[in-house]
Amino acid sequence: MKRRILTSIIFSFYSFFLILRAEEGMLIPSLITAFESDMKAKGMKLSADDIYSINKTSLKDAILQFGGGCTAEIVSKQGLMLTNHHCGYSYIQSHSSLEKDYLKNGYWAKNRDEELANPGLTAMRIVRIEDVTDAVLIGASSKNDQTTIQANIKRLTSVAIVGTHYEAEIKPFNYGNAYYMMVKETFLDIRFVGTPPNSIGKFGGDTDNWVWPRHTGDFSVFRIYVGKDNKPAPFSKENVPYEPLHSLSISFKNRKVGDFTMVYGFPGQTEQHVVSSYLKFIVEKERPARIHMRDLSLGVIDAAMKNSDLTRIQYAAKQASIANAWKKWIGQLDGLRTMDAVNVKIEQEKAYIAMANSKVEWKKYAEVVDKMNALVAAKSELEFKYAMGAEYFSYGPEYFKLARAFNDLITNYEKYKEKGELNTIIEKLKTGAEGFFKNYDEKVDRQIFELLTFEYLKQINQLQNYKNETGIKALADVIYSKSVLTNKDRYLAFLEKFNDKSLSKIKKDFGFNFYNGQISNFRNEVIPAYQTYSAEMNGLLQVYVEGKLVMFPNDKHWPDANSTLRITYGQLEGSAPTDGMMYTEHTTLDGMISKYNSGNPDFELLPRMLELHKAKNYGPYAQDDELWVCFTGSNHTTGGNSGSPVLDADGHLMGLNFDRTWESTMSDYMFDASRCRNVVVDIRYVMWVMDIYSGAKHLVDEMNLVKE
Repeated sequence: MKRRILTSIIFSFYSFFLILRAEEGMLIPSLITAFESDMKAKGMKLSADDIYSINKTSLKDAILQFGGGCTAEIVSKQGLMLTNHHCGYSYIQSHSSLEKDYLKNGYWAKNRDEELANPGLTAMRIVRIEDVTDAVLIGASSKNDQTTIQANIKRLTSVAIVGTHYEAEIKPFNYGNAYYMMVKETFLDIRFVGTPPNSIGKFGGDTDNWVWPRHTGDFSVFRIYVGKDNKPAPFSKENVPYEPLHSLSISFKNRKVGDFTMVYGFPGQTEQHVVSSYLKFIVEKERPARIHMRDLSLGVIDAAMKNSDLTRIQYAAKQASIANAWKKWIGQLDGLRTMDAVNVKIEQEKAYIAMANSKVEWKKYAEVVDKMNALVAAKSELEFKYAMGAEYFSYGPEYFKLARAFNDLITNYEKYKEKGELNTIIEKLKTGAEGFFKNYDEKVDRQIFELLTFEYLKQINQLQNYKNETGIKALADVIYSKSVLTNKDRYLAFLEKFNDKSLSKIKKDFGFNFYNGQISNFRNEVIPAYQTYSAEMNGLLQVYVEGKLVMFPNDKHWPDANSTLRITYGQLEGSAPTDGMMYTEHTTLDGMISKYNSGNPDFELLPRMLELHKAKNYGPYAQDDELWVCFTGSNHTTGGNSGSPVLDADGHLMGLNFDRTWESTMSDYMFDASRCRNVVVDIRYVMWVMDIYSGAKHLVDEMNLVKE
């Protein structure tokens, strides 16, 4: 009887993962040969070598990490890049003003001289990926012998780039059960070429974000510039457009349900292996608290942006950043609750433990699940405090940014003075002030300070010093009327007369004192405690994942996303995520106009769109007299995949990945093949916006368009 029960549990575990395997997984490109036959069964016509190769050019050479957090792809032999509108948004905003409102009206460089520089923006290409697990662990007493491991990593990365202009990085995969080295080429001169107006690039706003059906033209255009030797170089007027090893052709083929789709990009983070109690903590406590923090700041920012064009421009990038995760988390909670994800995890854990108890040599895996659950029970409060601090210090009052700069000045004052660098640092602060106050509104910042400070201190049980909202308002009165950090005139006047005495003055500044007190506690107490907890959990996860690999060798295991280059494949298809709801696989310009006619301000369109639709002026970009705008695919994606190319069976560009559906946002923790869909802007719509709508056909002419 016990044997039958054990067999049943193990079979259920296998069956569960067989269901998930349908489209789940973010695959390491250098290992793609193992999946080639399955990909071809789904319609792919490429070889594994076409996708990833270090001996010849391949698709990987056209895929770049954009700005460290998104993906972009090269689409011309002159280094032209496409990424999402929301990925380029902060750079678009930085070039915008009331006189040059590129957010509202769009922008298209008519020639190379009009392509705009973006200091600090980079694009990174992967040269090669190498499994270095054995070399990293050589001589190590265990997988947790970090002294030996880090020494090996330092040696291996140094050797890998000798005689090149490349960089190398080695990252742990599967919590240290494997290590891969990424050799990278980083481009330093990335120029802004063009963007559609917000009415296209952000069509639907927060109403449609993470929702299907979608009609958002989420794209922007940049170009890589290099030295005359075609190698990365800092910005210079002498730089020339990059000649890439590979550029993607544009697929003008008609689409149909079931077409093969492949996403190639840099997904940021997934957490598929978390234990059931941790998932419960996320669902019941951590995510709701973070959502509420963002409710408060968005309430202030949204109202202010509606009342002033200047404020709209100033806070556009910040609002978009806050709102994106805010709405994602709301959908994520809904999806996890709908799937009963915590209980699903519990059943998985039972099956794992049962398998571990079936062989003596697997006994070490039998206890790891209970250890992880016990650790969450004992220390998850540390992660909660860390999450609250991350929200507050990253998305709270803007003046904190200036306070951070002064923290650095105070910490390194004697060193800067001794080296004769003090005047240079002060001048940098003055220059930085212009950019900071360009995007700062004192009234908005004060409202955010009051609301988020009260909520943050309440959540971490530190409100007693201020008692209630009245105490926080009194604190805000002082900070925003007297601090040199909250007013441009006071700030610049302070820097203009800066001397040794100024150092003691800033230490007594109300705004700096408050920030410094809070951040010091966060850095000195919360972060170290959270890091210790995280390291303990990672050690247990290392054993847990090893158990999966050992005990279930026939499953198609994949390592959690960690901002490294990955591939996911699926098909162009719709979904039926809830009872009575059937989503078709694509949307058209007709649906966009219908949303506009609803009167919702998130569906605003400029007159030209209405005129072109009425005339059905779709040029060569239509399919069966319809202009496709977006489509969905069954590809497993996450943050970081924004801007990723969605490729067809021949490796041609079908569109740009930019979102997931509302029902899919829980896929960072648990993937459901029947519900999870990624959202893609069709490349033909992108071309139509550039050519017909915007008159930037010269950019389309750079690209190779493939019809058949």
